[in-house]
Amino acid sequence: MRKRILIVAAATLALAACEEWQPVFTGEPGDVYMYEAANLEVTSTIANLKELYAKHGVLKIQDDDMVIAGKVISDDHSGNIYRELYIQDETGVISVKIGLSSLYSDYKLGQTVYVKCGGLTIGQYNGMPQLGIEDPTGEYETSYLDNRYLIDAHVIRGAWGDPVPPRRVTEDELAAALKEGYTNHLWGQLVTLEDLQYGAKPEYNTEAYKRIFILLYIDPYKDKKASTNRVFCSTETFGVTTWAMSKNKFLEYLDAGCFDRCTSSDKSMDDIFDEKTGLTVKQTIRENATAITTSHYFHLPQGQAVQIRTSGYAKFADTQIDPLILGDPKGRDDGALCSATGILTVYNGAAQLALVDENSVKIQK
Repeated sequence: MRKRILIVAAATLALAACEEWQPVFTGEPGDVYMYEAANLEVTSTIANLKELYAKHGVLKIQDDDMVIAGKVISDDHSGNIYRELYIQDETGVISVKIGLSSLYSDYKLGQTVYVKCGGLTIGQYNGMPQLGIEDPTGEYETSYLDNRYLIDAHVIRGAWGDPVPPRRVTEDELAAALKEGYTNHLWGQLVTLEDLQYGAKPEYNTEAYKRIFILLYIDPYKDKKASTNRVFCSTETFGVTTWAMSKNKFLEYLDAGCFDRCTSSDKSMDDIFDEKTGLTVKQTIRENATAITTSHYFHLPQGQAVQIRTSGYAKFADTQIDPLILGDPKGRDDGALCSATGILTVYNGAAQLALVDENSVKIQK
């Protein structure tokens, strides 16, 4: 007999389908309702699904009988995982693009989820495997399942189970995953990396000792790909000591002059913050201020770089990084060895980690 399970329903936000971070509901859910745990026949593994992309490229799946299943390993309660559900079977992980927030109230850690793949599209975003629907704009390889009818037709909740523990990944395993690319089983897994130190070694970067990456748009309502509309902050910390920046924290950093040394991707605008033009540019950025996603660079003992990327909308965006972890950026003294736990992703050939919460990075004793 199928088991009826109580589950909490979340308030959801109607958000646009795009790859940018947006505000996400991270409060407590509302009313409870019943659902019946499914037990569907599984006809494909996640690895087989990804192999279809490796063979054919972007593909709308025509087989209505194709069903995959996996345990939920992601939790968007903190707001750092956004409109994605990561499920894992014995062969790997796939990100299912569900265009709602507060997914943690419907899909619990360790719960089995079945996905009816017929009619869905398998693709990738800068190297990261994703399962969604066709993007009508053609801008991305996949788009979001963004209404409850469509979601319930394809994403079926099964029985609850024990959460999947994080996998300890070595530097050699990470290097092999980066070399293999899209089909490697590590991408999307909940992992723990140990012996991390702040900053990326020069041999792994074009800049000398990269520590941070922030992308600012001068006017977000204009072409975001235009070189004259983008400001890059890299190589040093620029005084940023938080995992990311809420809007208010960003304004605090901006007004303190932290980003005055940043440069545009257009070489003709290298002095965008100088006395002649800087006030105008800075004021425009201030008027259009929003929460800022931030990547902090770490390295493993052999030098492999890892970006810890945090949404400006995460609950812990403004949390200060332990000074012992940062070390002395100006003196370039290494910080303390630490471990970090999160969802491992790949972005344009680089390893990225999305933390579960502010307690996901610990100094090693």
